[in-house]
Amino acid sequence: MPDFDVVSLPETDHVAEGETAPDFTRPLVDEEYWEDRSLDSAVDGPTLLVFHPMNGAFQATYLYNTIDEEGWADDLDVVGLSVSTPYAHKRLLAERAEGVRIFSDPGAAVIEEYGLAHDIDGMTGITETRPAVFLLDADRTVEFAWVASEHPEFPDAEAIDDAIDRLID
Repeated sequence: MPDFDVVSLPETDHVAEGETAPDFTRPLVDEEYWEDRSLDSAVDGPTLLVFHPMNGAFQATYLYNTIDEEGWADDLDVVGLSVSTPYAHKRLLAERAEGVRIFSDPGAAVIEEYGLAHDIDGMTGITETRPAVFLLDADRTVEFAWVASEHPEFPDAEAIDDAIDRLID
């Protein structure tokens, strides 16, 4: 029995396979600095777009540990997105997620546009993203989509590996 409650998340109308991932402009953070960038300018080939809860949450740590263990940033661009600030992203990138860049969306507008927003339990009006992974081709077409349906839930790394292999082979 887990030491935490598993909570079903409500249905969502999220971006789906075959759709074009909506473009947006937000601060994009790497190991050295950040600057406002659009998703379109950041995607110049196969890209894994990873939505994750606030930095420091165990789901975010798990996702970035998985990215490191699977070596996905060696095979394609990996960009994350969360409500955390650029400063928090810099700290996360100093600890893990080598080769990854992370968009900062503290107002959750991008999270809303992608259909991934939900209120954090017990904190009315505080919006967070449910974990999600989108594999995009160079035209931002979603080739693979996984969106959490409960909390906590984690993507199947093998399914992501298979999708990456199909896209880059």
